[in-house]
Amino acid sequence: MSPVFDLHCHSTASDGALSPAELLMRAKDKGVSVLALTDHDTTFGLEAAAASAEQLGICLLNGIEVSALYANQCLHVIGLDIDPKHPVLAAGLARQSELRGQRARKMAEKLAKKGIADAYPAVRALASTGEITRSHFANFLVQAGKAKDQQDAFDKYLSKGKPGYVPTQWAELDEVVAWINAAGGVAVLAHPLRYNLSHKWIDRVLAAFKQVGGVGVEVVTGRSSPDDIRLSAQLALKHGLYASLGSDFHNPDNPWVELGKLAPLPAGLQPIWQLFGSAVQSLLP
Repeated sequence: MSPVFDLHCHSTASDGALSPAELLMRAKDKGVSVLALTDHDTTFGLEAAAASAEQLGICLLNGIEVSALYANQCLHVIGLDIDPKHPVLAAGLARQSELRGQRARKMAEKLAKKGIADAYPAVRALASTGEITRSHFANFLVQAGKAKDQQDAFDKYLSKGKPGYVPTQWAELDEVVAWINAAGGVAVLAHPLRYNLSHKWIDRVLAAFKQVGGVGVEVVTGRSSPDDIRLSAQLALKHGLYASLGSDFHNPDNPWVELGKLAPLPAGLQPIWQLFGSAVQSLLP
């Protein structure tokens, strides 16, 4: 039987609802063989995840999802099979963490001007020791009765042009890919169709991504339609990139996105796991 891969998910180290240990237990229950924990701009959860993975018999890949800028467009880059303690990566992530903290305070200030007070201490509590994300602000707004659900909070307050939105000068795309490569990992552009870019622009992004050392693109996600998968597969082939897949799981309360519940990669693509080490290769048929 072929192993079940899920190479994109989140824990309480960023904006996921489950602790790393709980996430690994759920992955085991859902039949996942190889899991990559890819929290936003942090590797904080990987040590606890590794301990659980060893107990449960799951192959864990150290991963991360890093926010990056290209031509003033925010992109998300997945780093897979990284050394989380590599000094180049660690230094870059320290900068990202500082930016996240600054953004959170500015977002709270903007919401206060709209009569929504005390956002920062609330989101800091929601995030606990993890990185503060916009999802924490969305949850705060729901709890405060200012939005009916997360999407409503983004639509009313947190999306570009809305009262609580703060643009962030993330590291440039070439820097982020260099951090991942320095840490021995492989860089994958996450969910390429979710940026609402034109075909011309996504082609430009992927060409630049490959030029600076990116090697893969996410072809299948937990929310991909058949048309999304077809279009993403075409992009992978056109740009000579390896194909990755991952649920982007955050919360067990979302019935539409589940660990390991993914369509297969289309035929003719080069799976990203061909680039991983012996622990993964030993699982392949």
